[in-house]
Amino acid sequence: MTTEPTEDAIPLRRILAFMAMVFGMFMAILDIQIVAASLSEIQAGLNASADEISWVQTSYLIAEVIMIPLSGFLGRVLSTRILFSLSAVGFAATSFLCATATNIDQMIVYRAAQGFIGGGMIPAVFAAAYTVFPPSKRAITSPLIGLVATLAPTIGPTVGGYLSNTFSWHWLFLVNVIPGFLVGGAVFALVDFDKPDLALFRRFDWTGLLAMAAFLGAMQFTLEEGPGHDWLADEAVLGATILMGLAGVVFFFRALTRQDAVVDLGAFRNRNFAMGSLFSFLMGTGLYGMTYLYPLYLAQIRGYDSLMIGQAVFVSGLAMFLMAPVAGVLSTKMDPRVLMLLGFGGFAASSWMLTGLTAVWDFDELFLPQILRGVSLMLCMVPISNLALGTLPPAEMKNASGLFNLTRNLGGAVGLAVINTLLTHRGDFHYARIAESVTWSNPAAQAQLDAMAANATAHGLDGPTAALSQMVGRVLQQATVMSFIDVFHLFFLLFLALAALTMTMQKPAASAGA
Repeated sequence: MTTEPTEDAIPLRRILAFMAMVFGMFMAILDIQIVAASLSEIQAGLNASADEISWVQTSYLIAEVIMIPLSGFLGRVLSTRILFSLSAVGFAATSFLCATATNIDQMIVYRAAQGFIGGGMIPAVFAAAYTVFPPSKRAITSPLIGLVATLAPTIGPTVGGYLSNTFSWHWLFLVNVIPGFLVGGAVFALVDFDKPDLALFRRFDWTGLLAMAAFLGAMQFTLEEGPGHDWLADEAVLGATILMGLAGVVFFFRALTRQDAVVDLGAFRNRNFAMGSLFSFLMGTGLYGMTYLYPLYLAQIRGYDSLMIGQAVFVSGLAMFLMAPVAGVLSTKMDPRVLMLLGFGGFAASSWMLTGLTAVWDFDELFLPQILRGVSLMLCMVPISNLALGTLPPAEMKNASGLFNLTRNLGGAVGLAVINTLLTHRGDFHYARIAESVTWSNPAAQAQLDAMAANATAHGLDGPTAALSQMVGRVLQQATVMSFIDVFHLFFLLFLALAALTMTMQKPAASAGA
């Protein structure tokens, strides 16, 4: 990749090229969560089981996680122009294939291909922002890519809910087709950031690639399937865990000992990049975790459909959009560590507000926590990107941007695994504790049962049976709500600790940072 420009003036061609790349990255990240609120519609359309339908998301995530670190090497071999153009066109083509799927097996294969190809677009945008543009322009480029990286998964359920409710689930994928081809054509015509180096293919570490794919794929599978199958008690999860360990040893050995490794881990020698990647990993748990928890609560407890869920969670996305330019201005005027402190502190406060959750909370009660979360994410993302990538030399940027994005996605995967495990185990725990007090010897419980039985009898039902069923449902609902509260407590403690850790990072020099 070319060295950093010394002049602040940027050609219009380069600006248009970067905007096309940003839009391509937006599509790739959006599709992680675009199916989240519409899985029931896809399940019905493909006649899939409850266990099978989760692979519509899992297959995409596994494939994308493998491609993101690999894209650094491919970008050096093919050039940003060729890799991004092929990725955008391939993403459009595989999106069309997803819309034509007639069974769950086809959908899983097409979604894996879509995730793998789309993953090639994400790191290239980060690399371009920090090597093509001068540091004086980072008040614009950093908030822009930060907005896309955080906004896209947040509004994914909103966009998906609207499309599936208004048209059909097929449009979750068809919406990518024309924009994907347009982005591919625009990037091919406009991008001139670097030149290909095909000679690198002769030294390509195929063993390292296979080890990396097995390591990351098995890790993603373990994290996705473990919570629902009692982790190592399940043979498939146990096998994936063993594969992850063996492949991980091979991958890291080759990455640390070979000069032409498939993924260069040398960027982690930079303290700011290492700390920034850690913050990115932990921020990924909050970004993807909360994006998962809000729709789950609204569906399970409030009974919302996909469109209603999308409308309810749109608030966070709107807050991010409005906060992006403000974060850009603040990044030029404030110590980035202070911005991170405010962002992590705000996220902790948002999580604390949710610890008062009840089964009757609706849009009004969730409004302020969502606003605070959206604002806080933008305050975090901009300085994390600047601190992690802003002090690296251009030669390391392609690999580093892939690793940086990988940490965020892996953070999301780990976060979702922990969340699902906690929801299951804490839900069972709370159900058992509540059930201990709902007995025939409890006058309050007896009075409730009598009232529910009388109401059911008045409607022509078997009063005692209907009352018991209704009571079980109430206990289960309350136990589920209490398990959500436990998760929000965990997020509060995590982001409170992150706020305290921000001051361990070194402030980058003015010439390298924001």
